[in-house]
Amino acid sequence: MSVKTLEILEKIKSLDINETAQLVKQIEVTFNVDISTPKFLQIDKRDEDETQPHIQTEFDVLLVSVPAEKKIALLKVIRTVTGLGLKEAKDFVESLPQVLQTGLNQETAEILKQQLEETGAVVYLK
Repeated sequence: MSVKTLEILEKIKSLDINETAQLVKQIEVTFNVDISTPKFLQIDKRDEDETQPHIQTEFDVLLVSVPAEKKIALLKVIRTVTGLGLKEAKDFVESLPQVLQTGLNQETAEILKQQLEETGAVVYLK
């Protein structure tokens, strides 16, 4: 704060309640503002929202890799989950890493991740 601002603030502190009310009214008239409505309330609310951590509600299941000896078991799971045919599922597995499903809630994504990991696959949720 500047020295000038600090001096004004100290002078305001020395005012009694009636003088402060008169000063506020005069500021409203002089600068054409309405201090009675808290316009800074929205700014404060926005600041609170920005400081709160973002909670992720939708997850993508990313299939990273699978051991060669576990491909058949993985193909069965992928076909069940996606409805792909055998050739499409095989092409999908051979072009890893790929997103298997998107926009799942956390519980569904965790269940799918567990099913895939049981076949030996490496899976991430993002």
